[in-house]
Amino acid sequence: MPPAKKRTRSYDPAKIRTAVLAQFGNVRAAVAGLTPEQLALPTRLGDWTVRDLVAHTGMSLGAVSRLLALPEPPKQDGALLDWPCAIAADAPDIAAHARESAESHPDPATHLAAVEERFTADLAAHPGTRLLPTSAGALPLADYLVTRTVELVVHTDDLNAAVPGLDIPCDRQALAACTRLLADALAAKAPGGSTEVRVPPYAVVQCVAGPRHTRGTPPNVVETDPLTWIRLATGRLAWAEALHDAKVSASGERADLSAHLPLMA
Repeated sequence: MPPAKKRTRSYDPAKIRTAVLAQFGNVRAAVAGLTPEQLALPTRLGDWTVRDLVAHTGMSLGAVSRLLALPEPPKQDGALLDWPCAIAADAPDIAAHARESAESHPDPATHLAAVEERFTADLAAHPGTRLLPTSAGALPLADYLVTRTVELVVHTDDLNAAVPGLDIPCDRQALAACTRLLADALAAKAPGGSTEVRVPPYAVVQCVAGPRHTRGTPPNVVETDPLTWIRLATGRLAWAEALHDAKVSASGERADLSAHLPLMA
């Protein structure tokens, strides 16, 4: 008998909208207190400064308004789990646009406030079923908003790494959605049931081809915390480094995920 087909995870649209706004609010509040010297600091994203990163964070929310302004696709032809891998192809354009945005908006706090205002108005004007032409194909607005939790949580972590003592908090629901989407994307990229990846308290997925586990403790187990998982999935942290620093535990001959990571790079 073939294995049962895995059900696609569903997300509560109202909770996701609240989470996106909460995390963007956390970033906006922190950015308002940054000094010119802090905005000029380097980040772990190549030659991006903190100012560039802040501008890009605004773009991650502004993308919703930009896509809503485009003609609606005739039908959905993309899937939410395709987005993490699809976005990698846009990296060069994203970097260029971030720098342009940073240069054209010298007051980051005012810019982020304007982005949030337009985003909130657009959410009120459009249903979650409205299709958007995204990098992963046509997706419903409700699905695309789940991807915004990834953008916001990842770049919150980037900002915290760049600015000592900044400590922007992560909204729990945004962190949960980000963790789950990236875990599910791994399972889609490396389908199978031989390895169990645990990211407590938010996600458990089975992946990697090989003998399927049916009961008891799986023979191949990977476990880590949400932020470490997110850093691995997005290329902020290498698999070997995470193992060396004991930030991830991996047991079993099929517990090496280095061939499947990062998902976004």
